[in-house]
Amino acid sequence: MSAAGPTAIHTQGLGKRYVLGLHRRGYDTLRESLSRAGRAAAVRALRRGESGPARPELWALRDFSLTIRAGEVVGLIGHNGAGKTTLLKILSRITEPSEGWADVTGRVGSLLEVGTGFHPELTGRENVFLNGAILGMRRSEIRRRFDEIVAFAEVERFLDTPVKRYSSGMSVRLAFAVAAHLEPEILLVDEVLAVGDAAFQRKSFAKMASVAKEGRTVIVVSHNLAVVRALCERAILLEGGRIAADDTAPAAIDRYLRALERAASDDLLQRPDRDSRGWQASLIRRVQVRPPRGDADVVIGGGPVTIAVDVTEILPDLECRLTILNNLGQPVATFDSELVSPVDLRNTELGERLECEIEELALLPGRYRVDVLLKGRRQIQDGLQAAAFFDVEPGLVGDRPIAAMGADGDVTFRHRWRLPA
Repeated sequence: MSAAGPTAIHTQGLGKRYVLGLHRRGYDTLRESLSRAGRAAAVRALRRGESGPARPELWALRDFSLTIRAGEVVGLIGHNGAGKTTLLKILSRITEPSEGWADVTGRVGSLLEVGTGFHPELTGRENVFLNGAILGMRRSEIRRRFDEIVAFAEVERFLDTPVKRYSSGMSVRLAFAVAAHLEPEILLVDEVLAVGDAAFQRKSFAKMASVAKEGRTVIVVSHNLAVVRALCERAILLEGGRIAADDTAPAAIDRYLRALERAASDDLLQRPDRDSRGWQASLIRRVQVRPPRGDADVVIGGGPVTIAVDVTEILPDLECRLTILNNLGQPVATFDSELVSPVDLRNTELGERLECEIEELALLPGRYRVDVLLKGRRQIQDGLQAAAFFDVEPGLVGDRPIAAMGADGDVTFRHRWRLPA
């Protein structure tokens, strides 16, 4: 679906192929680069005529054709590894496609990760002007918006400090402020609204909504489906580098939620959308949400529950972080074993299982999911979004009934009223 108006982005048969198993290299000297090229040429000459083993390939995007009109605000949703960030990198000209083409009409501002486009040795002030120049802005235009950018980012005290000394929160605040205020015709945003403190997230969301109302073209990648639903009229669901749905935001989100449910019911060891940072010495095998009695995956609000994570191998200092999210992908609560308490136990009798016992899960009725991150040997080993789903039925918190389905919010607390007689 698309609205009438001039075309801002058009792709045809777009594809991006990566060869797996190649070693990443840092920055080489000229001598090292020439030496490596010479050795590779010699090896090719020796192997000429031989058919060596083919390296495995991964198509991050394949046969991707899309049209986005000027002024549209479009959400990109999908599993990890679905191709969302790869598409934005091609549209930003950070990487070249392996096949097909993409036509982008207008200045592009992109925020794909913390500090995108920042030079670590330059100060915050210098990076604002550098980013503006990259966007094609005149120096006078940057000066006109400079004070507004700095005020939004809240980095006045550190404006003349090299960016390499910034915290990740400071970097993302300044990066977002530059991308949002220097008025590119097309703005590409990848999960920026999930970074920073709550106050900055609210301010960023309000700015994104303002940018959308100004008629600029915006593409938003977010796992927070509430953000996509609020900002976008149209959403595109990616699966395996291809378009699985291109529809209104609510319709595409509903389809994505059904896909998440199917993935959670499958063998977790076969899931391809694992955390790409994982070393995978230990993998998440199964996740269960179990009340003390009754049906598995059905929890009584305010009652006790155990979240059990079965893994393939127990590593030294194995740790686990569980995040409960509502049906729009908004985090509700996090339980992290690295935040140690005297009540924690380490028991060899558990075998290859980690358990988080929650005495009072004070959630309002609804459908929730569990994301899992597994750490061992001080490294991320595995991570899965939507590893399990469960339903919460009305119950009690203390002696007070929990509101039935349809109440605002996700959680409730023990409380007492003092009312006039």
